[in-house]
Amino acid sequence: MSSRLIGVGVGPGDPELVTVKGVNALRAAEVVVVPVMDTGERGRAEATVLHYVPAEKVLRVVFALNERTDRARREAAWDAAGERVAGLLREHGSVAFATIGDPNVYSTFTYLAQTVARAVPGTVVETVPGITAMQDLAARSGAVLTEGTEPLTLVPVTAGAAVLKDALAGPGTVVAYKFGRQAGEVAEVLRETGRLDDAVWGSALGLPEESVRPAAELDGTPLPYLSTLIAPPRRDGGRGGKL
Repeated sequence: MSSRLIGVGVGPGDPELVTVKGVNALRAAEVVVVPVMDTGERGRAEATVLHYVPAEKVLRVVFALNERTDRARREAAWDAAGERVAGLLREHGSVAFATIGDPNVYSTFTYLAQTVARAVPGTVVETVPGITAMQDLAARSGAVLTEGTEPLTLVPVTAGAAVLKDALAGPGTVVAYKFGRQAGEVAEVLRETGRLDDAVWGSALGLPEESVRPAAELDGTPLPYLSTLIAPPRRDGGRGGKL
């Protein structure tokens, strides 16, 4: 039988937001891998997984998740993690990899799956979708992501504030991920594009240190790296105005 690698989205932090299918996949796998930074602290994925599976079934694998500038070091960490998981797949029939959010949205699972597929030919790669930070922030803040024919644009601010500004100049809702370290630039771009008043940001969603605030309160102070921003468009015309 072919080995199975399952990427399981475990949501943005609140253990209650893991889907039933996700919980079943975690429990059915022989080993559950969780990514950790090379500094060693427990990440959100690990904390969430431990609500559903025993600790002895969970294996921590280091990813250079806090490495933003040294690409060679980052890719070396991906390769090492991939080889570790490949070794597990040679021993076990199924391995689950838990990732915050969704495994197909800006996830380290993508890189892991590519490495494992080369190392263990014939491995079946599957994913279980997870609740994303933008969905959770919309629910917690009351922001509506889309109406009618509005588009939805998702931008990682690690690509630069200019990319966000271009998106905000267009139609529809813009969601920004990973903007915390550039909070001051993001606030300025929101002002320039007239999107500040209706925008909202959040961090540590579903965790004790959760913060959900209006973007108008951004004062340039750096925020947690994984902060999320929702900037809805101006909606005129009443109910169904965008249909």
